[in-house]
Amino acid sequence: MAATSAKHAGTVTANDSDLVPAQQRRIALVAHDGRKQDMREWAEFNRDLLACHQLYATGTTGLILSDELGLPVTRFHSGPFGGDQQVGARIADGGIDLLVFFWDPMEHHPHDNDVRALLRVAVLWNIPVACNRATADFLISSPLMDSYALGRGPAT
Repeated sequence: MAATSAKHAGTVTANDSDLVPAQQRRIALVAHDGRKQDMREWAEFNRDLLACHQLYATGTTGLILSDELGLPVTRFHSGPFGGDQQVGARIADGGIDLLVFFWDPMEHHPHDNDVRALLRVAVLWNIPVACNRATADFLISSPLMDSYALGRGPAT
């Protein structure tokens, strides 16, 4: 079997160019500085699949995805300048279906409160969240990506 990314050999592939999703999802992509290379590699491997969805990203992450990988991305501000809050607001408005957030657990960030708020709103609104490549591989290759009806409203 092919791998979904080089670091996860033995899993099912998700980057087949003939894959066309039955439902276009709105995917937010966020990566802290120490994880941007992981995001780039993951997105490059899954480029064809990601291109079938509406992509949103914060600052530099969006720039990398659009300039280096040629993906169409709606860019928000950089995380420390309100980008995390913009993504969270879009989730609360029902405009994001999936969050891929490669945050760096080993670094302190001046906007840690915004990071926690983004994760909190994603959980509150029942949005699938991937915080590392393994989970992102599971989500992007899941058959539920095409059939799962995402709820509109906070999980209570």
